[in-house]
Order: sequence, then C-alpha cells, then structure tokens
Amino acid sequence: MTSVLEWTAGLQGVTGTPWPGVRYVSTWRSGGVSAAPWDSLNLGLHVQDEPAAVRENRARVRAGLPAEPLWLDQVHGTGVWDDTVQDLLVSPEDAPPCADAAVTLIRGRPLAIMTADCLPVVLADQAGTVLGAAHAGWRGLAAGVLENTLSAMRRRVPGASAWRAWIGPAIGPDAFEVGDEVRRAFTDADPGAAVCFAPSVRPGRWMADLAGLAARRLARAGVGQVECSGECTYRQADRYFSYRRQARTGRQVTLAWLV
Repeated sequence: MTSVLEWTAGLQGVTGTPWPGVRYVSTWRSGGVSAAPWDSLNLGLHVQDEPAAVRENRARVRAGLPAEPLWLDQVHGTGVWDDTVQDLLVSPEDAPPCADAAVTLIRGRPLAIMTADCLPVVLADQAGTVLGAAHAGWRGLAAGVLENTLSAMRRRVPGASAWRAWIGPAIGPDAFEVGDEVRRAFTDADPGAAVCFAPSVRPGRWMADLAGLAARRLARAGVGQVECSGECTYRQADRYFSYRRQARTGRQVTLAWLV
C-alpha cells in the first residue's frame, strides 16, 4: 500500500504502511525554490544547483522533521555509517560521512538517502527499535549494501527476530534497460534472479526490475515483510527527479526516523 503524505511547509511525499515506532517518507520534487533543471525541491548539493537554493530546500524539509537529518556522501558503494556506535550527530556544517547506508538507535534522528533513479530502502525490526536506510543502485545492490545494512542492524539489536523493509521510488522495470553485465552481476550468484530481467527490444539488452531484485535479496537475507512503493522516478516526471531521463537534474530524499 502506498499513500501520499502532506507535511510541514506544504511539502508532499509518498510513504507506505505505517510501522510501529518508525516514520518514513520520500519527498516529491515540488515545494522548493530551485530553478530548472533542478526545479524545485532539489536536495542535492553535488548537482551544480545554487547552494543557497539547496540550503533553503533543506531548511523547508527540516521544518517537518524532529531533528537535522543525517546526510551522507553517497558513492555507490556498500559502506554503512553506524550513527549510534560513532556517537556523532553531524551538523549541517560538517562534511557528511562517506557511506551509502546508515543505521541508528537514536529516536528522533532522521536518516536521509538521496536518489534520482536508484533505490532508497528503509529497514527496521518489527518492534521499531533499530532503523536503517540504504542507497542501492545496481552496483551497490549486487555488491551487498542491503546485506551490510542488515548486518549492522543485527549487531546493534541481536535479539530481534523479525524484520521489515520499504523500497521507495526508483526507476521502474519498463524503463531500466541494462546490458548483459548487469544481469550477470545478479544471476551468477543467484540464478533465480533471472526472473527480474526481461529481454529488451534491442538485442543483448535487458529490462531490469531493480526493486524486484532488492526484494529478492532482502527475502534471502531474512526480511519477512517487504513493501514496494511502485513509484517510477523515470515515468513520473511531475513527482521525481530521474538521472536517466535527464542527467542534469536534482535529487529527492527518503527520510526515516524512530519515534
């Protein structure tokens, strides 16, 4: 189930089934001050938008949150920042941690994942005591960023016996054309992952279901409940930025926090 969430400062986003102890939302691109082609709620400082506009956009998002989000320097890798172990509340002036996922036990501490086609994935135990958020493009997904995030969460709450995940807006299976090297990156390790690839109209190319691949990996890692937003960043230009649709573009953010 996917629903629209309207929140502070007139900003809008999409969320899924309510979870005990957790809030999560993916922003839409409307409600900000950035000019085209970043119009209008671009939240990425690394995409050549005016820094002052991005700071204002982030301030508008911050107004609807319990605290300043933990922003990451995402590099399409598998690194996980443990906000509880590191015991560091990163301020807006600090350089963000270099990682593609974060976990926390701190209530009211929003984790932030920026995307423009890649998967944002929110993870929690069923009791809502530990939270994780990950950025997963195909490279990070194949390399194990979701499994690494779950491992970090399990270390923090070893007694947790049940897990859930929400896969937010990302490029959909009818828009994500890839080469055979991408297909092999998944099927060499898991032949059953072939069900997530359909032949493209172009020879030697495949249409990849990135969310389906993530759901499959999460299930294999022991996540019992996996929900997908079903929102396509490529097709829904009114709601989302998409790097594949337009390389010079902004970034939306998926935010999650414990309550």
